[in-house]
Amino acid sequence: MDYSIKDKVAIVGIGETRYYKAGQAPISEFQLALEAIQKAVADAGLHIEDIDGFASYSDDRNDPTRLAGALGIPQIQFSNMHWGGGGGGMAGAVGNAAAAVVAGYAKHVVAFRALAQGQFGRFGQGHAGARVRGAAAYTAPYGLMSPAQMFAMRTQRFMHEHKISQEALCGISLASYKHAQQNLRAVMYGRPLTREAYYNARWIVEPFRLFDCCQENDGAAAVILTRADRARDLRHTPVYLMAAAQGTGYRQWVPAHNDPDYATSNFKTLAPRLYEMAGISPTDIDVAQVYENFTGGVLMSLVEHGLCDADEAEAFCTNGNLEWPNGKLPLNTSGGNLAEAYMHGLELVLEGVRQLRGDSTCQVKDARVCLVAAGPMVSPVSNLLLRN
Repeated sequence: MDYSIKDKVAIVGIGETRYYKAGQAPISEFQLALEAIQKAVADAGLHIEDIDGFASYSDDRNDPTRLAGALGIPQIQFSNMHWGGGGGGMAGAVGNAAAAVVAGYAKHVVAFRALAQGQFGRFGQGHAGARVRGAAAYTAPYGLMSPAQMFAMRTQRFMHEHKISQEALCGISLASYKHAQQNLRAVMYGRPLTREAYYNARWIVEPFRLFDCCQENDGAAAVILTRADRARDLRHTPVYLMAAAQGTGYRQWVPAHNDPDYATSNFKTLAPRLYEMAGISPTDIDVAQVYENFTGGVLMSLVEHGLCDADEAEAFCTNGNLEWPNGKLPLNTSGGNLAEAYMHGLELVLEGVRQLRGDSTCQVKDARVCLVAAGPMVSPVSNLLLRN
């Protein structure tokens, strides 16, 4: 008996607000969440009363009970929060929504994320004060407090072990910014990035320069999932989940930075499970949406999903290989976290759906399979394989 979710669930609606620079949203984070969900429901051709489940991640502040009350949803049959991992729960929230649909807990589940950093503070900012305890006690006394610092060390180690230069990170950043210039939704639309500008930008923490780091934004995004047989009667061609995985490797993200496998995006145990569930190999992927907290995590994610060898990663990420329309594997075709908006990665799922519907602003010809990977270098992480 097949216990997997493969091809049993489809994403039938996508919705998002306008994306703003941090602090510039004119409405509350809660209102942003409501707007994204309403747009996703309308995109699906459903009624708001049809929604009976909610899934999110990273301690989203917008409680399903409150959302349902404001939206007029008569009952909630499923609600779920993916623990920990920051953006690592992005694909996990979609996977959890799919599991609820397959199990029959709910019929139409919305996976959403709302983020108004201007209203609640910068996400991922170091907060160490005069006294620290717990995990921070291992790092804060030495000045290691921000995500950029923590992820830089893992990336530096990986680049050293595989003789990878800054060019690989530059190639990832250039691809995202190039794609954002085709996307009117992108916060960085109209602000193209050149190789010279990349190298002239200030260091944040080596090996990350300014354009290696995700943006800080306000906005919200949502997707609607339902059973495959229901999806066929709705407005759009369904985008099916071939596979969903979440989890972590052994002792990943231990507080003292002494993980036994340090230079990893933490996808080594997930990627094989993902491909096995889908019944495909990395060569079947037409387009990839890979979460970029920082470009170094993308580099390792591509390797650990089998899309290139570690020792060949620099060549794979340069010379336009990640750029639409002529690259070997177009990456983050909406601009992603770097250049479209930092909706904690959920905007990458929306872009994956657009690619498979055939209406991306950087549409990959004959795209059939899209990889979505969430949260590199955190724990837990998650990923999806989508098909049309």
